[in-house]
This record gives sequence, structure tokens and C-alpha cells, in this order.
Amino acid sequence: MMSESEFERICKGILTDRETIIKHNPIGTRGEILLWMLLNCLSSYLSLTDMETPCFTGIPDAETYAEAIRFVLRNRKTGHFDEDTYITQLLQA
Repeated sequence: MMSESEFERICKGILTDRETIIKHNPIGTRGEILLWMLLNCLSSYLSLTDMETPCFTGIPDAETYAEAIRFVLRNRKTGHFDEDTYITQLLQA
């Protein structure tokens, strides 16, 4: 399960390391790269199985990653929080 404080910590870490993340993953827009990283962090943190991990058809964009993050968090949050606030921060970084 994911608490807001832990989700915020992960997002802040991605923001702090964003230039390094983007440098080593230069495919896509800055926002797409950071949301891709967040999705992968969530998959690892929540120990998602292959069946629980979102799959994509075609070339994913920022909204595809944002929707996948929302999907992963659905029913996995320890309390109510708005993940879109954090997603927006990553998109604007």
C-alpha cells in the first residue's frame, strides 16, 4: 500500500534527480520521462506482478503514463490523496 507521504517522497526524489534521470533516458519529453520513472518506482515499491503492471500499445505519451499511475494507485492508497497534484509537478519540471 502507498501512503501520501511515501508517494510525495518518491516524487520529490524524482524531481531532485530529474536532470540525471532525463540524461540517462533521453527518449520522450521531460514530463514523459519523469512519469515513466514514477511508474517504474511504483511498480517496484508496490511489488507489482506482471499481471498488475500496466501494458501499453503504441507509443505512450504523458497522459498514458499519468493514467497508468492512477490505475496502479487505485485501491493501493492507505488514505485519500490527489496524485494528480504530484503528476502535474513532474510534468512541469
